[in-house]
Amino acid sequence: MKPIIRKENVKPLFESRFLRVFDLQYEEGKHYFDATRRPIENIVATKSDEEFKSMLPDAVTCVVILRIKDEEPKLLLTKEYRYPTGQFLLSPPAGLLDPEDATEGNPILTAAKREILEETGIAVDNNDSLSVISPLLFSSPGMTDESNAIACAVINLDDTSSLSQDGAVGSECFDGFMLLTADEARAILKAGCDPDGIFYSVYTWGALMYFISDLWR
Repeated sequence: MKPIIRKENVKPLFESRFLRVFDLQYEEGKHYFDATRRPIENIVATKSDEEFKSMLPDAVTCVVILRIKDEEPKLLLTKEYRYPTGQFLLSPPAGLLDPEDATEGNPILTAAKREILEETGIAVDNNDSLSVISPLLFSSPGMTDESNAIACAVINLDDTSSLSQDGAVGSECFDGFMLLTADEARAILKAGCDPDGIFYSVYTWGALMYFISDLWR
């Protein structure tokens, strides 16, 4: 039988605008700790099974594949500065769902279109394909309830002149793009790091794998 974490047994330990830490007492005298973006009334641990199955993720990560005229398809990744690592990491476009996204017909794809535009300068239109790969994946459920959906955008372009990172907001900091052929993506997967020897996130690994597997076709 799984432990039941009741709302009255959740105690806040730290709260700020962007991060909270809660003490989850799952049995008398037994405690687990959860780092989360969510307020206490929306943490995952206290949701019922039905609430769990219908919840929205915290963010969306986008596998962006470019079909550029007269070229083979390419995976678009960014070099984004990640503060906890102190490095520019090879990353798919990604961002948090806004509260108002929940009122849209497809909150995940609404957020995906916005994040792709902000981080790449590309506006996904009706000639492109945008779909949900996974509605919710947990990042590291041993320490946090944070989650990402994964979306795939297959975008048709005549050229790459529209690519831009001028839409970066808040703490976002970018240092260019990498456009990878399937062979280049395989090489990065085999190396376990980017061409500069810098490690990357599991979501980058997932984007590389999805691209070279041809599941996007």
